[in-house]
Parts: sequence; C-alpha cells; structure tokens
Amino acid sequence: MIVRIMGEGQVKLADSHFAELNKLDDELLEEMEAGDESGFRRTLYALLDKVRELGTPMPDDAAEPSELILPAPDASLDEVRDMLSDDGLIPG
Repeated sequence: MIVRIMGEGQVKLADSHFAELNKLDDELLEEMEAGDESGFRRTLYALLDKVRELGTPMPDDAAEPSELILPAPDASLDEVRDMLSDDGLIPG
C-alpha cells in the first residue's frame, strides 16, 4: 500500500504492518475524543515514526496514487479530526 504523509512524501508499506499501526490509530482516536492534546501529539508522532520506520520511501518523482493519507506531524487536533473516518485515520 502507498501511504502519503502530508508535507513529506510517500512510502510503500506492507499490509502486514497495519495491525500494529491500528493500535496507535485507536490510541490517537481515544486521545482526540478525550481532548488530550499532549497525548494526541505524542501518539501522532509515534504513528508517523512507525510508518517511516516500517515503510520504504518512494522516489520524490514517483506519481503513484496514495491509498492512505496521514496528517503532517504539526497538524492540529482539529485538522486531524477532519481527516477521520469511523475507523480513525487507518481503515480496519
């Protein structure tokens, strides 16, 4: 799957990693619902770091469509809330 981190670029990520990422996504959703700004920020960084760690960076000139778009590290709680689906940022 091709994942875009807004403002950074794309990475190719194996589907087998999504269970691990979904745990962080669930935690992020709980912190957002509770209005926990510091927890939200910590977990957003952890989620994006994990995507960077597990993914393989795509070349900057690659024109692949992104199947999943994640917010930039400096995105506000409200900006991320606008990106959410019922499943959070990551489907499943």
